[in-house]
Amino acid sequence: MTRSLLLATAAAVLLPLSARAQTIDDPDAALAEVVVTATRLPAIVADTPGARVIDRRAIEQRGAVFAADILQDVPGLSVVRSGAFGGVAQVRMRGASPGKTLVLVDGVPVNDPAEVNGAFDFSGLELSDIERIEVLSGPQSSLWGSDAIGGVIAFTTRDLDGFGVDLEAGSYETVRGRLAAGVSTERYGFGAWVSHFDTDGISAADEADGNPEADGFTSTTVGVRARYAVTPRAALDGAIRWTDSDAGLDGYPAPAFALSDTLDSQASGQWSGFGRLRLDAMGLAHQFSISASDISRETVSAFPSAFEANRQAFRWQADGSAAGVDFAIGAEREDTEGSLSTGLTEELGASSVFATARIDPTDRLSLTGALRLDDTDDFGSKTTGRISGAFDAGAGFILSAAYGTGFKAPSISQAVCDFCFSAQPFPVLRPETAEGYEGAIGWVSADGRIEGRATVYRLNVEDQITYVFDPATFDSFYVNVAETATDGVELEGRARLGGGFDLSLAYAWTDARDRISGARLLRVPEQAGSATLGWTGDRLSGALTVRAEGDQDDAGGVREGFVTASLNGSYALTGAVTLTGRIENLGDERYQQVFGYGEPGRSAYVGIRLRY
Repeated sequence: MTRSLLLATAAAVLLPLSARAQTIDDPDAALAEVVVTATRLPAIVADTPGARVIDRRAIEQRGAVFAADILQDVPGLSVVRSGAFGGVAQVRMRGASPGKTLVLVDGVPVNDPAEVNGAFDFSGLELSDIERIEVLSGPQSSLWGSDAIGGVIAFTTRDLDGFGVDLEAGSYETVRGRLAAGVSTERYGFGAWVSHFDTDGISAADEADGNPEADGFTSTTVGVRARYAVTPRAALDGAIRWTDSDAGLDGYPAPAFALSDTLDSQASGQWSGFGRLRLDAMGLAHQFSISASDISRETVSAFPSAFEANRQAFRWQADGSAAGVDFAIGAEREDTEGSLSTGLTEELGASSVFATARIDPTDRLSLTGALRLDDTDDFGSKTTGRISGAFDAGAGFILSAAYGTGFKAPSISQAVCDFCFSAQPFPVLRPETAEGYEGAIGWVSADGRIEGRATVYRLNVEDQITYVFDPATFDSFYVNVAETATDGVELEGRARLGGGFDLSLAYAWTDARDRISGARLLRVPEQAGSATLGWTGDRLSGALTVRAEGDQDDAGGVREGFVTASLNGSYALTGAVTLTGRIENLGDERYQQVFGYGEPGRSAYVGIRLRY
């Protein structure tokens, strides 16, 4: 059934559409042009291979609570979640391992330097304060440096104006609330919010395997955002976001060492923030920024641990235009520090310079190039680049293509060989490298109500760092051994159907393999797809989302494919008061995102939203 649905989804998008989400007062209006800004130079999504934008309207239409809820609908992204509520949630982009996706919140890198691969955990990233999400698939190191081999996911928080309250309650004793207030004018803006999520949850280990003990999850997020235009040429802005969470976990207790109920738990705290000065001077628009993030984790289990890590970045960027060329140049310094299993800490850092430019040789052709030099403190220098182009072929068709290179310096754990045991010297590690190719064909109907894009790509990763164990000598260490390749097709589309209805479709075929053994990479389903049918009326609106994934190989076996659906709706009582409701896993499907870890059955939630 899963394969049939996935193939049907693909067939339904013969001219697959470049998924965009935008706020439109008239639900039957033409689709609006969307701009992506994580490209350093603002670019139109339809002209930018691998770029997608999810705005606030799409988040609310989908009823997404946490980032993982909506990222799993983006073609080419595989969400790996070890437990439904609070379990570690990581993203693989185009088959690349989780540490190769760079995550930004308001431009601040928030990947965890103390995580073995330097990956970000999406489990506690709540979306109530997020205005938009930008996804750039494919190597983006020429824009953002290390960690961006698979791509970049950038979150932007909301500029608040007025007062708002959100309350929701439902299955598994779940309660969720948000309080926000702010003021926004042309010259200044200030906003603050607090949100809280609490649930008794379900067993992280699949209940169907005889694990009845529920693992709860509690998360609180507080944020402040401000901006002030000192003069027409100078402005200040900044934001701080703090999250504290506690999650129940399950482990692998002796003597069977199989995943089952335990009393394990993990407490996490993370904050990130930035301050920025925007200044127009000498014909350039300058940005001087300081950003920082800090995360701490304490796990209570048979093998307890405590880790803390922090990151600081200092950045200057200048944008300008000359002789028909739009360009951005800049320099960065990034320092990271993370704790190890021994209780000691280690530091890594890099200094970088970059440049990107766009030129339109004709009215129909646009070319963009980027070049970056990263000089790491411990692993030498690396130059990466990217070139892309878009051509308006007429009749609504846009042809685009890109080639890019990427690199990832070893993480702190890998650099010092944490958790390693050997009487021999540990191997000297090299940065991982990548190159990616992609081509796309997009189409927009003459009336602008239907649009679409099909993308084909290849991503090669060399010198991938792998942890190896020799059972003969009991030696274990990190080494550059793996070479991987991912070939894929991404189909996506969106249409205004009339009568208040809109339809979004997405499908991905991902063939991710070890180039040496030929084996499929773990936790990357070969096929995945989703379809969302929305309807917007004067007071009532709703959306039905169906999502499916094919089988995927996992460390413990094969995780079977599944089809699941959700229904989300709202009813405006007045201009200020809206009732909300959603049902997750509408068909009460028993399924797993990761082998051995269960997902909730049918669950329902109702709420109220106040805006003044």
